Amino acid sequence: MVVVGREALGLLSPFTLAQVGRLGRAGTRSDCSSACLTLSLALFNESTSPAHPPSPPRLLFISYKLLQLTAALYCFVKRTYVAKVGVALVGVGLVGKEVVRLLLSPSLRQVFDIVLLSNSKHAVLLESNVQLDADALLSLLPPSSSPLPPSSPQATYLPADPDHLVDLLAERSRATSQHIILVDCTSSELIASLYPRTISSSLSVVTPNKRAFSSSASLYDDVQSSLRRPDAGLCYYEATCGAGLPVLTTVRDLVATGDEVVKVEAVLSGTLSYLFNQYSTVEPPKERMRFSELVWDAWKNGHTEPHPADDLSGRDVARKLTILARLAPPSSANLPDGYASAETQSLVPPNLTDVTDPAAFVDGLAAHDEEFERLRREAEGEGKVLRYVGLLDRSTGTIKCGLEKFAHSHPFASLSGSYLSLAIYTRRYSSSPLVIQGPGYPLSVTAGAVVADTIRVAERYGAKVGL
Repeated sequence: MVVVGREALGLLSPFTLAQVGRLGRAGTRSDCSSACLTLSLALFNESTSPAHPPSPPRLLFISYKLLQLTAALYCFVKRTYVAKVGVALVGVGLVGKEVVRLLLSPSLRQVFDIVLLSNSKHAVLLESNVQLDADALLSLLPPSSSPLPPSSPQATYLPADPDHLVDLLAERSRATSQHIILVDCTSSELIASLYPRTISSSLSVVTPNKRAFSSSASLYDDVQSSLRRPDAGLCYYEATCGAGLPVLTTVRDLVATGDEVVKVEAVLSGTLSYLFNQYSTVEPPKERMRFSELVWDAWKNGHTEPHPADDLSGRDVARKLTILARLAPPSSANLPDGYASAETQSLVPPNLTDVTDPAAFVDGLAAHDEEFERLRREAEGEGKVLRYVGLLDRSTGTIKCGLEKFAHSHPFASLSGSYLSLAIYTRRYSSSPLVIQGPGYPLSVTAGAVVADTIRVAERYGAKVGL
């Protein structure tokens, strides 16, 4: 039948083929079918003439061949013009903006169709195949502080109600047969709580948002249950742990192939790595900054969260360790309350826990410099360095985060900048751990991991990406 289809293509005029190409490129399954029907009817019209109508037997023969041809052409057009995958991006901060730029790069804009952008207040629902560059597309979404503009033929504006947006996306996906991925680049607990309903609505989720995978066991279990539904979408969240490093994929593959994670030692915070790689070193620096000075410098240069206490509290490390542990059973059984169940050492002095102004917090940290200096000297006297790490030990049931001392020969001692590092011991990697190491900054590495997950979903739904 494919041979019949190829022969038939040669019988058609260039105008007819151009029409079919336009229909096929439109990007939905119904348009693919329209392309096939157009091509079949064109063949019929161009192979018959009103002046010389075919005899009934001949007409029956042509009709039979047209049925064969339609089936062959459907396969041909579907293979040639794969429908674009829709992307609904919620959260257009630094990571979200970079995700848009990557998705609209020349190699990916033929694969993805950005159908929605949303911030905390406003959302813009876009028509399919809007031909704009990244900056122009992002400019369609008004700032949260601005009023909603009037809608246009290519952009419909509406309030950013997450529940309603999920319903709209599910309805659009059903109507167009276009698979849609919700890319959540927020840290919102509310949006994370909607993942089970999103996935159950045959939409996929890709996110760097840690909330759904590091909070209560009930939410995590709901996400996993939704993924087991026969009509479920997919869920990828590599960027939640290790920025752009292939951490979760590696652990998931180890477990899926029958290996068992025995122990994990991990530097999981780019900020805390940056601080202690400068503060506690193998070789003494010419001039050592006080700990509060390092925090101030990191905060002013954007290497910390908007409030440095969010980094120093250790909660971010605890969330990432929880995500890891839940992929390596039975460790997850020890985390009924998620990251709150992990033993976590906070580096925030008790008298500063309620200080909401970040500048005042960093100023107040100076009064505790001697405390940090005592810990550094103690490690130095033992020939070791300080690193803030997450520890997962299956043999003892330990899941904890805090400052630990490491010998100068340990890989963690030689880390620089904001580098992350994980040493994963398994039954296969027992004598020497599997080490994953790389930068935890800039944010472009996180955006790259988000887009890589988005590509994985697209490929699962038939898109052809890459060389």
